[in-house]
Amino acid sequence: MARDGDINEPTSRFPDTDLRTDDRSDVPPTPPPSGGAVRALLWVLGAAALAVVVLLGVQTTGILPEFRNPFSKEQTDRSQPALLESMQDLSRYVAAEGNFQVVVDLQNDRRHVPDWLLNQRTLFVGAGSVEAYVDFGTLTEGAIVQSADGKSVEIKLPAPQLAETNLDLDKSYVFAEERGLLNRVGDLVAGDPNRQQQVYRLAEDRITAAARESGLAARAEGNTRKMLEGLLTSLGFERVSVTYVAP
Repeated sequence: MARDGDINEPTSRFPDTDLRTDDRSDVPPTPPPSGGAVRALLWVLGAAALAVVVLLGVQTTGILPEFRNPFSKEQTDRSQPALLESMQDLSRYVAAEGNFQVVVDLQNDRRHVPDWLLNQRTLFVGAGSVEAYVDFGTLTEGAIVQSADGKSVEIKLPAPQLAETNLDLDKSYVFAEERGLLNRVGDLVAGDPNRQQQVYRLAEDRITAAARESGLAARAEGNTRKMLEGLLTSLGFERVSVTYVAP
């Protein structure tokens, strides 16, 4: 029995068939990143890093102002301008100056009250200077006597004086301080802006007393005498006599 030729013809290959169990033919595969996108990302990161380096370098050189903390502490000066109260001419010759340092240990407390409750003790290191000067403005007629031959001169000067103690607050400081509980509460309630004034005045008094005993006035006498002798000798005087009188 004859068969159809197309039926009996052997098949040379199987038809194209997708053997995957999960059919995802409708989802396109994710393409790998291209080289151009990677290079663009690297260029952006490099440009950002370069901008940061340049900005920091410009800030270091002072061309741009420094970055400021928005919550940083600020100081505002609302002081009024200084008022000139008086002016006077001075004729003082400062012949010597002494620099002093004193340690003030001042304690204010109450009898029969424990220190932890009511006590104020301050250890203060005070540094100050005192000048010794001769006031030429007080010279009277006859204070300078010249000899007939013009070779000698006699000068009578007032004795040197000590100026007021100049307490240097830049070099003075509170070394230690003890305060009782009631003292601290009082500072919170009322406060005492002039609390350190007593310590300052005591330090000045101690320095003034030390200057009087240091021989600073005698040193001023010798320096003034040397200055006048050198000056008048250069003017042609052979003998110069300088004496001091009490004011």
